[in-house]
Amino acid sequence: MSEDQPPPAPELPRSIALVDDDRNILTTLSIALQAEGYAVRVYSDGEAALKALRENPPDLAVFDIKMPRMDGMELLARLREYSQLPVIFLTSKDQEQDEEAGLALGADDYIAKPFSQRLLLARIRAILRRAGPVREAEPGSPSPAIPEGAVIARGRLVMDPARHQVTWDGRPVSLTVTEFLILEALAQRPGVIKSRNQLMDAAYPDDVFVDDRTVDSHIKRLRRKFRAADPEFGAISTLYGAGYSFSDV
Repeated sequence: MSEDQPPPAPELPRSIALVDDDRNILTTLSIALQAEGYAVRVYSDGEAALKALRENPPDLAVFDIKMPRMDGMELLARLREYSQLPVIFLTSKDQEQDEEAGLALGADDYIAKPFSQRLLLARIRAILRRAGPVREAEPGSPSPAIPEGAVIARGRLVMDPARHQVTWDGRPVSLTVTEFLILEALAQRPGVIKSRNQLMDAAYPDDVFVDDRTVDSHIKRLRRKFRAADPEFGAISTLYGAGYSFSDV
């Protein structure tokens, strides 16, 4: 580097938003995340968090479900109206229906309370690595270059991993990071049955334990999104006891 060239700008730390009405959890998690090098913002209720997430989106958010003023479910539903920000839910062990509902709304993952900080940090690292360093582009900003061969075209499905864009018959379909990776794993080999374990490996590359219900919920969400674009969508098939496959016919 010549003397006339300015030094490269330092990389900004990845940012995490914590939304929970339990001050002890906010304090404990903030300390743990900051020790890992993350920039942390904390919010004690959903209403305050929604405004802040819209104005200054982080790289990932962790939501509690049970909160005053606006609970985590409503917060996620409102957020998904305009953003695919990666979200992890914190739930109680006896709230299985909340876990399923959260995944159906578009959460990327969930962790049951009481939880291990080590497990949460592993899930955060996995999702951020899958999401990549690129934030959502500002309106009017130039599109990044697409590496050669990056686009996946399977019949009416087109997936662009470089831009995290998906279309079906030319109509855009908005997917979370986890949904995108599961669909990508299926679309890479049309007609080949992928087991739940194989899809977990594609979406959760850090050997983090995820149960079968998580993958099933993401598949239901994928079908629902594609059927909103095409009511006749049936490209994702279930072979009971074996897994799922994608058809490009």
